Amino acid sequence: MRVIPLGTVFMELDALSGVIAYKHTGEYVTTVTAAVDRITINHPLKELCDLELSGQVTYATGRSSMEISLQVAKAPEEGTKVKKEDILMTCAFTMVSLDPSTKKPVAICPIKLETAEERRLFALGEKNSNEKKTMAKKTLRKQTPNDEESDLIHAMWLKQLEYHGKDPNLPTRKPENVIYMSQTVLHSSQIMQPQYRNRHNFMIFGGFLLKQTFELAFCCAAAFSHSRPTFVSLDPSTFENPVPVGSVLYLTATVAYTDPPLVTKTSAGDGVKDVSEGEGKEKYTRVQIRIDSKVRNIEHGETKPTGQFNYTFLVERDIRVMPQTYSEFMIWVDARRRAEKVKTSIDGLEGVEGDWAETGGKDDGKRVRVTE
Repeated sequence: MRVIPLGTVFMELDALSGVIAYKHTGEYVTTVTAAVDRITINHPLKELCDLELSGQVTYATGRSSMEISLQVAKAPEEGTKVKKEDILMTCAFTMVSLDPSTKKPVAICPIKLETAEERRLFALGEKNSNEKKTMAKKTLRKQTPNDEESDLIHAMWLKQLEYHGKDPNLPTRKPENVIYMSQTVLHSSQIMQPQYRNRHNFMIFGGFLLKQTFELAFCCAAAFSHSRPTFVSLDPSTFENPVPVGSVLYLTATVAYTDPPLVTKTSAGDGVKDVSEGEGKEKYTRVQIRIDSKVRNIEHGETKPTGQFNYTFLVERDIRVMPQTYSEFMIWVDARRRAEKVKTSIDGLEGVEGDWAETGGKDDGKRVRVTE
């Protein structure tokens, strides 16, 4: 089967964003990856071909951070431009410039807007920046779930009681396609070797972390669905703390949300309904995998979180995840919010919902799978 090693592509994208960042700032600062704002498959490839990676700084206001927009496309013939239908993937990285000595943020030059396209990209970057600030204020660490989310949580809790037979009047057997969230967890750990370091020699290259988290997320989705997942998108993800060479990296993968979900609000918006055994079985399910990463300093034994990564895959199976504890419910709610944003962002893209809808999500032997 023909596949594209997406983990390696993610590494190359992070490396390219670093090159672009230094081309903008010069060598007098230290530039690090702060966040991956989104990676989305636009048009799945239909043949093996050379790929062209390109990007530019699209948002920089004179502060310490900048947004770099990149794309992966079928390499065009010499002297021609990339066609829209040849764009495989688009993404955006947020890079931050630090003082090499103090490691504190330093101001960088803003970009000069000269064309209508540059102004459009700048406005989009500004919108993304404002959305991230708004999401940070609405995080579940600062606000409780809203009324609709609370209703969904209560409905799932009631279903959980039925499945456990705690209500003798409502004996319900848990459907085979409903899996408890605690049963989906996968772990990995590895020592950070010098060959994975970045250009500053002491910390691990961010692209390597993307590769490792993606591969674990792929394994988690495959183990959960007993099928080969197809990558859809990487949601906004952050790098909280650097990972030193010689430390131990711990990764935990969890199926955080499935779409269609176990329960959802009614079309009238006046309640919730169970969709685990609806009128007809769903053929495909979007599976969102959450990767939590932390690093342990071997000498001192201290552990720090290094980031959270959220991957969405499409699987050819009707399957649902069900949280049981309060912490799992919060993971589910957070993932549901992300899923709603993913729906909005990719429903208009021809590649994910258009091309895959035409073939029913099947690999017809002519399409190059972007899965592993």
